[in-house]
Amino acid sequence: MDALHRQPAVSGLSAGPGTVVVIESDETPDQENPMNAHSSEKSQAEPRAGLAEFVQQAAAEFGIPGVTVGVWADGRETFASHGVTSLENPLPVDEHTLFQVGSATKTFTAVALMRLVADGRIDLDAPVRRYVPGLVLADEKAADTITVMNLLNHTSGLGWNVIVDTGDGDDALAAFVGKMAELEVIGEPGARASYSQAAYNLLGRVLENVTGMTYEKAVSSLLFEPLGLSNSFFGTADVITRRFAVGHNADAEGNLAVAKEWRLTRGNNPGGGLASSAADILRWARFQLGDGHTENGEQLLPAELLHRMREQTVELRGSNLGDGFGICWFLRELEGGVRTIEHGGSANGQFVELLIVPERDFAVVAMANAGPDGIPFNRTAVRWVLERYLGVMDTDPEPLPYDEARAREVVGAFENDAMTLTVAADGQELTIGVVIKPEIREAADFEMPADYEPAALGLLPGDGDEFIVTAGGLQGQRGFFSRDASGAVVGIDLGGRVFNRVPAGRQ
Repeated sequence: MDALHRQPAVSGLSAGPGTVVVIESDETPDQENPMNAHSSEKSQAEPRAGLAEFVQQAAAEFGIPGVTVGVWADGRETFASHGVTSLENPLPVDEHTLFQVGSATKTFTAVALMRLVADGRIDLDAPVRRYVPGLVLADEKAADTITVMNLLNHTSGLGWNVIVDTGDGDDALAAFVGKMAELEVIGEPGARASYSQAAYNLLGRVLENVTGMTYEKAVSSLLFEPLGLSNSFFGTADVITRRFAVGHNADAEGNLAVAKEWRLTRGNNPGGGLASSAADILRWARFQLGDGHTENGEQLLPAELLHRMREQTVELRGSNLGDGFGICWFLRELEGGVRTIEHGGSANGQFVELLIVPERDFAVVAMANAGPDGIPFNRTAVRWVLERYLGVMDTDPEPLPYDEARAREVVGAFENDAMTLTVAADGQELTIGVVIKPEIREAADFEMPADYEPAALGLLPGDGDEFIVTAGGLQGQRGFFSRDASGAVVGIDLGGRVFNRVPAGRQ
């Protein structure tokens, strides 16, 4: 943490479109043991040099206009960037370029809440209604019993989200919460994990009511200012005075076009509205690796609370996102018992992946500005960095050969409140497609991301109900089919979200 705000030294030339720039932080060598410093620099020289080449090649392979990757390893920051902010108005991307970080925003919301927990102003086990007395949900029992912790670790039983634009005023979040009576309640609070955007937007309202500030001002005061995150913003007016990336989506012919809706609605800020840079996100990761102090020595969060966020609170089954949730963080164990905390995010044609390895004082962030292949680019980048810097492999499991009998059990349509998944079979392979419901698209006052075309899916060894997507924009995504007491497939979990089978009469 002591080098958190040191200025970087440029190890490359000024970038034009299509140029890769590698930037390394100007860290002080180990003066007490020069031999150790030399050995460390030598061991890391090759992966640092190879990062730029990898980023350039991978961006070209996946067809991403602009990408940036940042690594914290051996007490040193390294950044490699390639490409442009926009195909229509191209400017070179670097580590200070702002990207929409989507759901990675949730990590900021969670830590801000934990600061209030440390101050005794919020009780994790208290019902949310203590802090949002007017909360109304479709299920009154759920509204009365959901706790702050249920929201933080996605065990609230709430559906994914309410698709509504409640404006850009300071009442946007209160108005969003006022619409939550329309949200499906999919299970008993605490019974199981199901990823919910609405849950984190509700947490944002908790922050507002407890602090007396807007969500954005509360996060800035509690986190951005003390940590020196000077390139992280929620407001469009702040972003447009700086260099920022725009999203891109592929059309029916596969050609990329600028995603015209640049940001989410303000009511979605707590769950996914932050714009930030690779440099700020890596600085954020370094705070997670510390003991809760800022570089100025301020105790921002007690170490025990910061570290408690990495402890598993609920298990996840068959998910590439992790083995379980801590407090907000996805927790995963890689080969050799290497434990990670992670969070990704997606906006309209923009994607981010953040992975932290606390026991190795290591972090990597990858950002990309095109869909659907921004997700596989980021995953490939993170895996490359893990292998080259830590010698840790992160590979997908091999699916089973196609089985016609098993395929017949799982084919069909599955839905949640916003999306429909369709699993189909052609006698040779299973496929899965993901579409936003037409009525959701029609009701939205903003452009929504493109659908995911059908791509190959394979069942995994074990009970045969877990699966992995093996192609397309969702490549590497894992999930599982759930069954009722009779053994019939009644649901599917993907991306940490629950989808229930659509009755045969509606398919």
